Amino acid sequence: MENTTATTAPTLPALAMYSENTLAKNLWTRSELSPRDRSIVTLAVVVSRHHGAEHAHQISLALDNGVKPAEIAEIITHLAFYSGWGNATAADLAAEQVFRQRGIDISSLPGRDITPLPLNQQAEDQRAQHVSSNFAAVSPGVVQFTTDAVFNDLWLRPDLAPRDRSLVTVSALVANGQVAQITFHLNKAMDNGLTQSQAGEALTQLAFYAGWPNVFSALPVFKQVFESRNV
Repeated sequence: MENTTATTAPTLPALAMYSENTLAKNLWTRSELSPRDRSIVTLAVVVSRHHGAEHAHQISLALDNGVKPAEIAEIITHLAFYSGWGNATAADLAAEQVFRQRGIDISSLPGRDITPLPLNQQAEDQRAQHVSSNFAAVSPGVVQFTTDAVFNDLWLRPDLAPRDRSLVTVSALVANGQVAQITFHLNKAMDNGLTQSQAGEALTQLAFYAGWPNVFSALPVFKQVFESRNV
């Protein structure tokens, strides 16, 4: 039986060889990052970059690797803000199909009625002040929605742990070459419990699913963040 752990089964011989030998038998079995975390990283890539051929498979694999349906729903919702609504709505269609096939009740997934996580008011005040002082005159709407919809709402939704929400965000930033945003969010991820070794191994996973150039563009930023935190 074919091993389809890493990706959907390709037909081209060379691609199939690398998918089976390098991804399924090597990358996905590395102990430096759990299969659950690897699925979170990979799902962030395929959603944020609209890799439609991978959507259903990676959602199914994430479920097999212990990512809960509510967490998958939150990952897709989160990425609507960090990679655009169209990418999220495309993934939503795939998630709906997978969930129905598995008998998962979509109406039970988190919506409006949640109890938000507590807000770190001091950290949020610092972030909001920095953004407002730099950009309020440029786009007050962006500044307002960044506070109201993103950091005072989306980030406080409880069905995806802050550490995992940060892992999704960093993965999407790397996958889309958004290097300028990585420093803030990688520091936030590590404040939320992502370890340095886990962050480094996430880059290894990202190299295959987001491409080597995006990872090598991110490596200096990760290095700088690690060094600044180890002083």
